[in-house]
Amino acid sequence: MPMVVALLIVALSTIGCAPGPQTVTLTIRYSGFDVTELRVPRGVPVTIVLVNDDPIDHEWLIGDEEFHEAHRTGTHAAHGKIPTEVTVPALETVETTITFEEAGTFAYVCHLPGHEAYGMVGILTVSD
Repeated sequence: MPMVVALLIVALSTIGCAPGPQTVTLTIRYSGFDVTELRVPRGVPVTIVLVNDDPIDHEWLIGDEEFHEAHRTGTHAAHGKIPTEVTVPALETVETTITFEEAGTFAYVCHLPGHEAYGMVGILTVSD
């Protein structure tokens, strides 16, 4: 009986606590993301593991519409120093960690020529 009480106290003490860091894995195959809808909590570090199973490079860029419009018309050859702008070389795995400070909905897109039109798009919702 004391073990049950101890487990109940631990369970109740975690109710209402902020969630800890999270990890999400996205696999790219046939020029598409295997997960096209994600939900993460605001203010919590989220590590995105990007697994590129394709024999060609891709990118994973996340932001609002203004951000994507700039990248659609931009000339960025590669990304990597900004956590929301990641190049994923062919047959490699890359990680990025982001803490989303604002709730909202953001698109993630591969802006390499033709990839967005082909459907390399997903939605990430940041919730309170």
